Amino acid sequence: MNTALAILLGLVAIICFLGGTNLMWKGAMPFLPEGTPPQLVLDDLVRFLAGIYLGGGFLLAYAALHVGALGGLLYCLGIMVLFSGLGRYWSRIKLGSAGRYFDVVMVVEVLLGAAIITLAGLR
Repeated sequence: MNTALAILLGLVAIICFLGGTNLMWKGAMPFLPEGTPPQLVLDDLVRFLAGIYLGGGFLLAYAALHVGALGGLLYCLGIMVLFSGLGRYWSRIKLGSAGRYFDVVMVVEVLLGAAIITLAGLR
């Protein structure tokens, strides 16, 4: 169980490193229509959340390397991953699908979170 948990946590850590770095680098402007004036508050919030996303990668990488010592914290990490997918689902409900790629990402995040929680309970 510990090995499976370490692999799942490591996979999510890599996703967080890549996604957080990408969003930190880009900010908000590439996602807005061309010609939109700089949105300073939006860019600030996007980069703040990108920092949390990137920082979560470090937390998950640490967790992947120290699975045996984490105990109940594994449930919290699983909930964090599960809620990232549920956030995408809420966006889909409110605004519609962002496309097939993001629908697949949503399902993967929900499944990864559920798997981490389940494996933590089976240890």
